Amino acid sequence: MKSLSNTGFALFGAVLIAISYGLARFAFGLFVPPIRAELGLTPEVIGIIGALPLISFLLATLVAPLSADRLGARNTAVLSCGFGVVGLALISQASDALSLGVGVFACGICTGLMMPALTAAMQAMVSRAVHGRVSSVMNAGTSIGVVVAVPVVLFLSGAWRYAYLSFAILAGIGVIAAWYFIPSVSRVIPANAASTTPISGLQWWRLFRLSLFAFVMGFVSSAYWIFAPDLMVTLGGLPPSATGWLWLAVGIAGIGGAVVADLADRNNPPITHSLMLVMLSASLALLAASPDQLVLAAFSALVFGLAYMSLTGLYLMTGIRLLPGRLSMGPVLPFMAVSLGQATGSPVVGMLVSKFGYANAFSTFSAIGILVAMLSPLYPRYIDHEPEEEQVDDQTGLQAAYDYQLLDEDGEPLAPVADEAENP
Repeated sequence: MKSLSNTGFALFGAVLIAISYGLARFAFGLFVPPIRAELGLTPEVIGIIGALPLISFLLATLVAPLSADRLGARNTAVLSCGFGVVGLALISQASDALSLGVGVFACGICTGLMMPALTAAMQAMVSRAVHGRVSSVMNAGTSIGVVVAVPVVLFLSGAWRYAYLSFAILAGIGVIAAWYFIPSVSRVIPANAASTTPISGLQWWRLFRLSLFAFVMGFVSSAYWIFAPDLMVTLGGLPPSATGWLWLAVGIAGIGGAVVADLADRNNPPITHSLMLVMLSASLALLAASPDQLVLAAFSALVFGLAYMSLTGLYLMTGIRLLPGRLSMGPVLPFMAVSLGQATGSPVVGMLVSKFGYANAFSTFSAIGILVAMLSPLYPRYIDHEPEEEQVDDQTGLQAAYDYQLLDEDGEPLAPVADEAENP
């Protein structure tokens, strides 16, 4: 195994996330128009198939922490990329709905295993002082993967099988790289860290509210991830290659979502959540209103990408804050809720498209998102308010959330080893 620096690990993790999230999971919607046309699939069938990787993601996420502990970070990452190779290769050779479904199901397992494997490796390889920043960079890999898929669809819009075969090759390279760079050990906890306290009733109540908001966001966003390109082609009459610009806009704007999520902690998370959910809902309505206008469609994708990545980053931070010391649980629950919402929403939007058309289906989902955004004052406030003189201005953002994952016997954030060496 070759050792990586903190920066090197962050960039390497972003590459693996780009493969497992960007290519194996979210790129599917980009290829729905040519896949649906060649295989003769109805919107209802596409909706069901679109839900399969989300279901397998949930199942894989449930066993991922155990896998990282028993198999180690390296083997779990290799296993993740291996499922990616199998799933992407099956999609490239799909001849009907069943074989396509098996392929996307395997891709969902790839996605569910990757982040826990990288988190376990981060515990061993990366200085705890920069866990938050490294996680933020790795999370941006989703947008990078989506952007990488764009040139493929622009040049191979009519050859989706070759596109997915190229993705499978990239996943195969990921298998080799994961074996070479990821350590076999899993989590490393300092000896002077206090034992994790039991989860209180208040924490469970806040987690429940967080998961409900995350579920609705996933439900609403499923319409865009699965059917936005098909809407442009079917309703807007644009060529399949034009959908590449839609995903390019989503990917570029999504990179900025990490910044917005971090800033949300410095201001008011409930207000930020409401604003981002309204923006996400508005992007659906805008696309449904102007599917034949490429510029407006691309603008809607910019809004969607920024809002989606901002919300997932905010859920990540909130989950860590609510359950300090439980890194395998706090941020996992809201992400599972997002996937469950997407798995539920995908077949629902497919059914609505068949019965009422794309415009009405997208408008309905947009209205649901706006209505729930009005309930954002109920978004869990994960920081217990202390007296003003005890407030520390720089204890905000994703980095601060990770700083509080380990506490000492006095209940204070455990100082990183580097800091202890500098301040004996």
